[in-house]
Amino acid sequence: MPVPDHRVTLVTRVGCHLCEEAERQLRALARELGFGYEELDVDGDDALRLQYGEQVPVILIDGREHGYWRVEPARLRVALDR
Repeated sequence: MPVPDHRVTLVTRVGCHLCEEAERQLRALARELGFGYEELDVDGDDALRLQYGEQVPVILIDGREHGYWRVEPARLRVALDR
């Protein structure tokens, strides 16, 4: 079972359909597994925009890049088990 003290962050942008799907999936997984979850708007932060640009959505676990574009639930669960 994943450790609930992990923090998952979704770097997103308004109007991004992949971001909307990732948000739905991550919110459901956060409820199920109990990890902390937040969203950051890539367009609201110059550093994020420079780092990720059009690569959104980006999934971070504890501030480290886990993946981008799509949520892979099984892979996310394994990463949160570490």
